[in-house]
Amino acid sequence: MIPSLVTSLATAGFVFAMVYAGIVDLTTMRIRNGLVLALLAAYVALAPLAGFTLEEIAWSAAIAAGLLVVSFVFFARGWMGGGDAKLLAVTALWLGFDHTPAFLVYTALFGGALTLAILQLRLVVLPAFLGNRPWIAQLQSDKAGIPYGVAITIAALVVFPQTRWFAL
Repeated sequence: MIPSLVTSLATAGFVFAMVYAGIVDLTTMRIRNGLVLALLAAYVALAPLAGFTLEEIAWSAAIAAGLLVVSFVFFARGWMGGGDAKLLAVTALWLGFDHTPAFLVYTALFGGALTLAILQLRLVVLPAFLGNRPWIAQLQSDKAGIPYGVAITIAALVVFPQTRWFAL
């Protein structure tokens, strides 16, 4: 495969998977393992074909592994969902070592804004036609968490165009 075709496939796949993850997390509060594994497999298959060096792939894998460990500590403490932890790590793998710091900053900023919006949503009484939708009712519940996959998705889509995937 020629690198431009590979990067086009990678870009389309990554964007689709991230948008799907964000929508599913918003509406179900779950991120499927299959989606995370598909992103991982796609990276493993496409990064070498796109011309990434073994060193670049290794650095990306190291930062992703480190984030996975840290985010699972957060999961164990109840600060983050397990799906969010896995999505954060695989997204960092795709973005690479050099773009992960910006991704994490954007994730924190978008996550904070999302959290404030959901907390505000929990203070208002919604019209019946909205309140009877299960996913909206779940977002309004004080017992529910925050669908942080939404913030991860938005941050990834902001940072991805600056990555090497677009420079190839």
